[in-house]
Amino acid sequence: MIAEEYLGRSRLFRRLKSGPHGQLVELYADRLVKDGLARHGTWRCLSLIGDLLSWIARSRSKLTNLDERMVERYLRHRARKQSIQPGDRAALKRFLSVLRDACMIAPATLPPISPQDQIFAEFADYLHRERGLAPRTIISHLPVIRRFLREVCPAGASDLGKISQEDITRYIERHARDWSAVYGKVMCWSLRTFLRYLHHSGLNPLALAGCVPSIRRWRLASLPTYLSAAQVQKVLDRCDRATALGRRDYAILMMLAKLGLRANEVATLTLDDIDWRSGAMLVRAKGRQRVRMPMPPDVGAAIVAYLRDGRPTSSCRRLFLRTLAPNVGFASGCAITMIAKTALERAGIRGYAHQGAHIFRHSLATELLRSGATLSEIGQLLRHGSHDTTRIYAKVDIEALRTLSLPWLGGVQ
Repeated sequence: MIAEEYLGRSRLFRRLKSGPHGQLVELYADRLVKDGLARHGTWRCLSLIGDLLSWIARSRSKLTNLDERMVERYLRHRARKQSIQPGDRAALKRFLSVLRDACMIAPATLPPISPQDQIFAEFADYLHRERGLAPRTIISHLPVIRRFLREVCPAGASDLGKISQEDITRYIERHARDWSAVYGKVMCWSLRTFLRYLHHSGLNPLALAGCVPSIRRWRLASLPTYLSAAQVQKVLDRCDRATALGRRDYAILMMLAKLGLRANEVATLTLDDIDWRSGAMLVRAKGRQRVRMPMPPDVGAAIVAYLRDGRPTSSCRRLFLRTLAPNVGFASGCAITMIAKTALERAGIRGYAHQGAHIFRHSLATELLRSGATLSEIGQLLRHGSHDTTRIYAKVDIEALRTLSLPWLGGVQ
């Protein structure tokens, strides 16, 4: 039972609506309906808000003073009597949003910005404006730069011009072995980018990017992790397509397995990206590419089944939505990765180095190569920016590699 049906029968809702804050309760109920909460979630939210309003009245506080700090005080009071449920904070946050939309309480106060955060904000603006990087790529620099600034520039912007080559070398010596070689390369990449920004913007007179050493790691040294065609089919078959959740996950997995889409590419698909007349879809790929791809009939059938009998009613234009309220699109590709990981575990497929969405991309490329497709064709399908990225799949075609090996003593290749 959805929120709208529950509210029509709820005595709790009628009681709160007839109280002194009935108008606010109605506004909050409208938000619950819009977010598509189920019966139990709607009851929990209304019960929580009713208790909050009673607590405000008993403590002789004013509703107009309600903010995040008062909400925390209320939760501490409530925790003395009963346990705080996982959705309680979200319900109270939703109530604050309703009150602010109605201009009944003050806007949320922004936390103070630290000197390091201010530096990174200007650095991020430079990367977006001058370098054209996507927000996700910019955020990936944040952990490294924040740690670097905390150690090397504790006073903030006033120390940026004092950074020297010795500071860079000592910092990398301290932290290059903290984690893996991959992390070491990422750390050096972020530092070079940041040091170029400092010199470009005149914050440091020295061009220090060249002082950052390279972390040795052999290119193309590893093999791609992939599944056999039978394993991929097993994962697809284990989806329970009798449920809305199963139909959604099956359509997502079909896109990963049959088209080789990346997790973020699936998450950002919208209803407007699918051209049903031509049987094609528009994919937002890496590097701000917008690629038009054909949609195989089995993938199209899986999407149609989800749209007809699985997708919640929502104003959101994203193709795939959360099944839990609010019914909106996924925040990032991480949700797609978790769906793929859960599907692999459900099929009993374990023990692989990579257990996520990308393993389906590797599996598709491997299967295409063994079926006779060229590396150029595979790179075009997977939208690789470099031939070197596609070349790694040549290692998995053992039978083709046998023809290149030199004869061994005894005549065995």
